[in-house]
Amino acid sequence: MRAVVQRVSRAAVKVEGSVVGETGKGLCIMLGVTTQDGEAQCDYLAEKVVNLRIFEDAAQKLNLSVRDVQGEILAVSNFTLCTEAKKSGNRPSFTLAARPQQAQPLYDRFCERLRALGIKKVATGVFGADMEVTIIGDGPVTIVMDTDEHFQKASHK
Repeated sequence: MRAVVQRVSRAAVKVEGSVVGETGKGLCIMLGVTTQDGEAQCDYLAEKVVNLRIFEDAAQKLNLSVRDVQGEILAVSNFTLCTEAKKSGNRPSFTLAARPQQAQPLYDRFCERLRALGIKKVATGVFGADMEVTIIGDGPVTIVMDTDEHFQKASHK
C-alpha cells in the first residue's frame, strides 16, 4: 500500500459538487492499493499512520501522533499512487494498482482500522468516484509511506 500523509488544518472532499467528507485538524491520507497488498499491509499501514509523530508538542518538537492530539482523518482512495516508476516514457503505467474488487475492501478495512485504533472521526471520499479534494496543509508536513519497504525487509530475514 502507498500513502501520502499530509498534516492539515482542515480537509474536505466533494463528489459532484457535494461535500461527502471533511475534517478539521488532523491528517489527509491519499491511499493507493497495489496488486500485492492484503490485510497484513493494510493493518500495518493503519498502525503506522495512527502512531506517526508529526504534530508538535509543548517544546515545538514533532513528537505527537494524530491520536495524541485527538485529530481527525480524511482518507481518500487514490489508485494513481500505484504507478510503475521504472517504466520509460511520459505516460504513467497503473499496472501495479489493484482492481476495485481487491482495492475497495482494503480501503474500507484501512478506514475501519483507523477507527479501531482510536481515531474518533475518519471521513472518506467515495471509492472510484471523481473527487475534488481541498487540503489546507499545516506546516507543511507531508510524509510518503509504502508498505513494500517493510514487507520486503521482513521477507529477507
